[in-house]
Amino acid sequence: MHNQSNIEIGEQFLAAYKDHNWEGIRKLLHPSVKWTLPGNGAISGTAEGTEAVINRVKSIVDGKVNTQIHGILVGQNGLTLSLHNSAVSEDGRVLEEELATVLTIESELITKIDTYLSDVASMEQYFLK
Repeated sequence: MHNQSNIEIGEQFLAAYKDHNWEGIRKLLHPSVKWTLPGNGAISGTAEGTEAVINRVKSIVDGKVNTQIHGILVGQNGLTLSLHNSAVSEDGRVLEEELATVLTIESELITKIDTYLSDVASMEQYFLK
């Protein structure tokens, strides 16, 4: 049963992301949530707290990134979203990468998000500082 509720949280997170439903995302996050993203780009590093995480999601959305889901992998303490991101900026920069976003879930809230990328340099170049 625990795993099923984690899957539902992951599905709700993805649906809220797709719909740009910031309040829907906010309801799924623990107030002290932390999201790590590798590299040195504008969206890299650790976003700490609900608003910082939502601002990072908004930056990704503002970058017109197309996110496709490959699947959801279930773990004991959360789940992993297997995703593909692609985008082309107005000035021709290209983002094309596979990623795994690991959601740690406690008491039905996302407490930690860790994203792993196949092409960190591409993400850094796409999201310039």
